[in-house]
Formats: sequence, structure tokens, C-alpha cells
Amino acid sequence: MKEPVSLVDARPRLASLEARAVSAWFGDRKVLDRVSLLMPAGKVTALIGPSGCGKSTFLRILNRMHELVPSASLAGEVLVDEVDIYDAGLRITDARRQIGMVFQKPNPFPAMSIQDNVTAGLVLTGIKAGKAERADLVEECLTKAGLWNEVKDRLRQPGGGLSGGQQQRLCIARSLAVRPRILLMDEPCSALDPTSTRRIEQTIQELAADVTIVIVTHNMQQAARVSDQCAFFLAEAGTPGVIVEHGPTDLMFEAPQDQRTMDYVNGVFG
Repeated sequence: MKEPVSLVDARPRLASLEARAVSAWFGDRKVLDRVSLLMPAGKVTALIGPSGCGKSTFLRILNRMHELVPSASLAGEVLVDEVDIYDAGLRITDARRQIGMVFQKPNPFPAMSIQDNVTAGLVLTGIKAGKAERADLVEECLTKAGLWNEVKDRLRQPGGGLSGGQQQRLCIARSLAVRPRILLMDEPCSALDPTSTRRIEQTIQELAADVTIVIVTHNMQQAARVSDQCAFFLAEAGTPGVIVEHGPTDLMFEAPQDQRTMDYVNGVFG
């Protein structure tokens, strides 16, 4: 019998993520064409590009959410330290534990307490923890998400009572509780005020020492501030999305190789 593939026991803790020749469809409509990208361990990779070029679809492919859409299909490989997350021998729950997701709109469980929101993922992924372990985990994850000092005296109050920026950081803490090696973030600041946005950006920069981060953003200043590398997606004239170019963030903004990248990062279109 074939041994099940495992990501859980993979070492080192920090993981690289790589897409190889990824194409995607919704029904007969092709939305991504042979996208390849290495997202290095312990770095922040920003996916930039105009709306409709496949960035969010690509992000969802990276933790097997794309396949939840009934008409969706894909080709190619997504590797975490050379293990394909779409391997038939890999349980989807293992992939989700390794690759967390923070969505565009904060989505805490509104009636659930702040502390129970943080530990909700343990139940969903089958991780067992005692009362003391849970308490330590709540403090650790809220601290990493930059929220502990603001909520430590009201952990039993509903998560839905927090501000929008606090709710987003609570969702980050919830994602961190299952010890992911990679964290995907789909425009996590798009609905937030500038002060909350800056706090989330600080959190992203602080987390990069412990987790590999991939973020979709339409905010070029944000991409420049928080990321180590950028990948510029584009879909032209009804064609599927592709990566025009990718590289270190400073070079992508100061000396891109493609004129279309130069035009986009300077606000000529998009």
C-alpha cells in the first residue's frame, strides 16, 4: 500500500511554496495560463495586477479552495517543500493546516467569544489541546497578530464586537492557531481605515519571521512597504491571466523589465 504523503512532519518549519505551470478554468473559460512562481520561505510575496487578471483565483489554488467551485478545474502543480498539495495521497485537511487563508472581509464568528474564535480552527482540523494549552495558544496567537494588549481583558466577549481592523487581526490569530507554515492573504486591508491598515501591515512584517506570506493587494504603496518580492499578473484582451514578470520588490518598482509593469506600478492603468 502506498504510504500517505505528509506535510505535517516536514522540516524545516519555514516552507517555500512553488507553483509550476498552473492553469485554471471555470467551465470552458480559461482564467490562468501556465503560471509558475516560487514564493520563498520566510518572505512576503505580493501578487499585484488589475482586477480580473486571476490573482485571487491563483491564491485560492494555493490552498485547494479553487476545487470547491463546481465548474472549476486546474492543471499544474503546487509544491510545499517539493510535496504537491494536490497529490492523491495527501489529505486536504493536512494541506489546509499547512496553508492558512485570511480573506478580504473579516469573518470572525460574531457570536463566539474572542478566545473561542482563535481556537475554532483546532476543532475543524482535529487538533486536540487541553485548557492550559488553549489559553497559552490564545495569548501567543493574539500577540503575534498584534491584538493581545487590546483584548486581553475581554477574551470572553463576542468577536463580533471588535472594530473592523481588530476583527481582521482576530482572523489572522485564528489562522495562526493551527500552526500554518504558509499564510495567504486576499486583500486583507481593502475594507479598513488607514490606521488599521498600517497595523495589519506591521503584523505582516512581524509574522514573516515565522511564516511564509503571500498577499494579494491592489495598493501599490502597500506592496512596496510589506513585500520582499512581487509578481505582476495581467490578462489582456480576453486572454487568460499570466505573470508578466516577477522579482524583488524594489526592482519591480524602480527598474521593471516590461513596460506594462512600469505602467501599472506608476498608475497608468489598473
